[in-house]
Amino acid sequence: MAFPDNGMHVQDIKQMIEASIDGSEARVSGDGSHFEAVVVSGAFTDKSMLEKQKMVYAALGEHITSGAIHALTIKTYTPKEWETAQKLTVTAG
Repeated sequence: MAFPDNGMHVQDIKQMIEASIDGSEARVSGDGSHFEAVVVSGAFTDKSMLEKQKMVYAALGEHITSGAIHALTIKTYTPKEWETAQKLTVTAG
């Protein structure tokens, strides 16, 4: 699948993740082929880090295999993990 601008858009990736993972909120940043996704979802509860990442990859699979998304860094959190991470960020800052 070819994309006219040779890359994906942050909003497209956000929407694909949120549509694929129940109750998720995704924050995506990137430059057209290299992206970072921070995804928070209750669906990650009791899942390993690998299982969580596989869920995100599954949401974007064809775009990764086509090369439209060249590199993707994924950070996944349950809502409780996200709350803790935010407190650590505020404390550390």
